[in-house]
Amino acid sequence: MKIVLFDNLQRDWLHPFTKTRPVSALFSGMYTNLRRWELHTGLPAFALTAAYLQPAWPLPSPGDEVLLVDASILPDPTLVKALLQLEKDEALLQDGRLMAGRSSSFTPQFPVTKESFLTYTDYKEAVKQISYPWHIFQYNAALIASDFEISKPANYFPPTPSNRITGGQDVFQGKNVRMEHCMLNTTAGPVIIGHNTTILEGTVIYGPCAIGSHSVIKAGTKIYSASIGDSCTAGGEIKNSVIMDYSNKAHDGYLGDSVIGEWCNLGAGTSNSNVKNDAADIRINIGGEMINAGLKCGLLMGDYTRCAINTSFNTATMAGVASNIFGAGLTPKSLQDFTWGYTERYIFEKAIEHISNWKRLKHQVLTENEIQVLSCLYGPNT
Repeated sequence: MKIVLFDNLQRDWLHPFTKTRPVSALFSGMYTNLRRWELHTGLPAFALTAAYLQPAWPLPSPGDEVLLVDASILPDPTLVKALLQLEKDEALLQDGRLMAGRSSSFTPQFPVTKESFLTYTDYKEAVKQISYPWHIFQYNAALIASDFEISKPANYFPPTPSNRITGGQDVFQGKNVRMEHCMLNTTAGPVIIGHNTTILEGTVIYGPCAIGSHSVIKAGTKIYSASIGDSCTAGGEIKNSVIMDYSNKAHDGYLGDSVIGEWCNLGAGTSNSNVKNDAADIRINIGGEMINAGLKCGLLMGDYTRCAINTSFNTATMAGVASNIFGAGLTPKSLQDFTWGYTERYIFEKAIEHISNWKRLKHQVLTENEIQVLSCLYGPNT
């Protein structure tokens, strides 16, 4: 049997990050939800998403027996047990909403509806879902700890004696990690460092913290409970934030309670506000409704977006995909996809050229599939 994590029509609530990936491919903690479900169940997982994204995400063969699960739901042992005990063509509902179901014959259709199943069971236990973009950083610390427990290696490479480690939890260090004269505090959670990563001298890390493979943490960086993906460069002060693969915040400046997509670059001195001056709750427009995001929310930046040196981002700024942000004063709190400066529109061909240049810096290429997705987002003027 296989697992298919399906997007539903609420995937738009997770923009800008779901403009370029399925909900199940959002990175938080140590993994995407695709990988997390594989670890919890031991089954291969697939993503069912919007038509313009699906070509990059293979699906099981039509007719295969599958478990269909709402891609925004985070797995836990109780839910996994309930799913694995479902009868064929039985679904789990909560408050009338489809959570998951076992299909005896997979049909790739978007969206998945409860009418696809023959019988229904109400699920009474609480579930946690990544429903809004700020959930990516709000759940991150807990996900690092739970992801580490389910995938904790039997053997690891201990840090060298020059590093100072305090607290009662683990530091996991992969192969070929270079880290000397750093301070790591694991009182609140583990610190996990991927293979071939360099942590330069004077860095201070407070767990829970996960740093991916082939990344560089610059000298004197201060990290408080964050996830940093593969092939990233990080520096300055980073708190309670998620930086996805291939992105850079390489220099001084503050990044707090924020999410940075893939292939982004924050210019030197860039900082964000994460609390309103009146300390009131932060409300963000999601689908025409003002949703309470809590007391803290910083920068939410979509894939392939860059900003100039000394950019100042206001509280709860949402920056779209494939933008080049620069200008005087605080940035607008909402920046559309393909923004040039603050208000103009990026010429599509120039955007593609510049993204390709940035990818070459990390020995990668912009694929035809990526170009097609960006073309769909840009619209008929491409």
